[in-house]
Amino acid sequence: MILLSLPYPISSNRYWASRVIKAKATGKWMAMTYVTPEAMEYRAEVARIAAEAGITAPLAGRYGLHLRLFPHRPLDWQTRMRKLGEVWDDTVQCIDLGNAEKVLGDALQGVLYANDKLCRRMYLERMEPDEHGARVIVAIEQLALPVIHASLLEEAA
Repeated sequence: MILLSLPYPISSNRYWASRVIKAKATGKWMAMTYVTPEAMEYRAEVARIAAEAGITAPLAGRYGLHLRLFPHRPLDWQTRMRKLGEVWDDTVQCIDLGNAEKVLGDALQGVLYANDKLCRRMYLERMEPDEHGARVIVAIEQLALPVIHASLLEEAA
């Protein structure tokens, strides 16, 4: 299993951008979606951290992914806790888990795994903000291919 602590992901609203351009060949207007410079910096940072952790090549084959998203803890967290109790962290600004997964999935592809279509198991969890700051903890494990015994195939026929 590989375990990494990565920077808090940027929002998908800042990861991808669109603009309308006029195609030279046809002269028609078309929408073009692209990865922003901020997203390229995030991807480079993820790749750098993975390389420092000794990851030299992406996993080949099926994998399982566990993401733990730790949002930023605000300075007034103790006040929020006194007022709201155990649900104080529901008032903390945090990107939703689906948004985080998409941005991280794009940044991790080619670094931790070869292709996101090989993901067979995924677990996403939003954690309570803590004293270690905003981040995402990524755990990835390579999954073995299922073994099909010839005797089972004969019984099914």
